[in-house]
Amino acid sequence: MYDILISILLGVVQGATEFIPISSSGHLILVRDVLGIETVGTLGFDAILQLATALAVLVYFRRDFLDLTRSFLDLTLGKSVETSKRVLLWAIVLGTIPAAIFGLLLQDYMETTFRSAGFVVVTLLLGSLLFFVAERVAKQNAHLTVRKGVGIGFFQALALFPGTSRSGATIAGGLILGLSREQAARFSFLLSFPIIFGSGLVKLLGLGGESVLLNTELLLGAVAAFAVGILAIHYLLKYLRNHTLGVFIWYRVILAAIVFVFVV
Repeated sequence: MYDILISILLGVVQGATEFIPISSSGHLILVRDVLGIETVGTLGFDAILQLATALAVLVYFRRDFLDLTRSFLDLTLGKSVETSKRVLLWAIVLGTIPAAIFGLLLQDYMETTFRSAGFVVVTLLLGSLLFFVAERVAKQNAHLTVRKGVGIGFFQALALFPGTSRSGATIAGGLILGLSREQAARFSFLLSFPIIFGSGLVKLLGLGGESVLLNTELLLGAVAAFAVGILAIHYLLKYLRNHTLGVFIWYRVILAAIVFVFVV
């Protein structure tokens, strides 16, 4: 029963923090450190949660992904495709490459050096600084282009460092490149799918996926991550229509201070 409750708790944390710009990997590390959780696996469990949150993106933006699939098929058949759809497709495809490359290069460090409370404190603060700069320079008057998509892809690579936040880094990158908050958030979620899904799948296959999938506790955690992920996407998009990243900046700074005093 204890493992089931812990799994659900970690699923809720993953589902909420994967999309709210406060860092899912950082919070999972901190929750485990604070509660002394050792009975539930780390990387294998995180892989299941990542796949669950990837599914949340796919379900929430199912119409967008259907349009992207149709656009891709039309392009391969030599048919004409609406400019905005073609731009979005290539922005996602090319924007995924930076995080994929850096993920492979830093994989060993991600599993060891980066997984500590002290490291998370530093990245929480640096992420807050990035958000602050993004809000200061934000113009919110540009349209998405393939070049901007690639640029945001490099910001997504920053999420390889626990505590940075994938959504936070990409939303900040979008703001710096001139997109509106809602535009930046929407593209952030669409861009996140290939990396979240691919990363989760690689971890799962590397750790003996079948035994992990048959674990009841992990499946319940995945269900929690999926359900909470859907809610987090919906309400963050709604929130950013009329609000800045300010509340997340302060949350991260306060959390970093608490972790530094009581955990590190």
